[in-house]
Amino acid sequence: MKTHGEIEAAVCKGMSHFEQEYMGRGPKDIRAHLIGDLLVVRLQGVLTAAEQHLVTTLPAEKGRDLLKQVRTQLIETARPTLELVIREITGIKPVSLHHDISTHTGEEIVVFTLEQAPACRESKRK
Repeated sequence: MKTHGEIEAAVCKGMSHFEQEYMGRGPKDIRAHLIGDLLVVRLQGVLTAAEQHLVTTLPAEKGRDLLKQVRTQLIETARPTLELVIREITGIKPVSLHHDISTHTGEEIVVFTLEQAPACRESKRK
């Protein structure tokens, strides 16, 4: 059984690996927060150079909407892979996945709702 922090660290590692393999670029920074049956993953610096160029060269709303549509479609296509990563780490099946990305800051948020809160052992340090 993993500690709360070990689960969050494993989620960061798994999501970072996913971003590198599936999206072609890993995040500059990643943080995971397990709050009961809710798992929030915050990735910073995920936009590729091509995505940044697209957003800055097209009219603001068009570039933003296009990038969000593409990223959302990619996440939905990869949903089974992401859910498997989270299930293997937490031991709990994800019920839902929510995603958004900021074209302004390059920050991406992925939220998983789990069937239940994962069991965690107490960490040794207090």
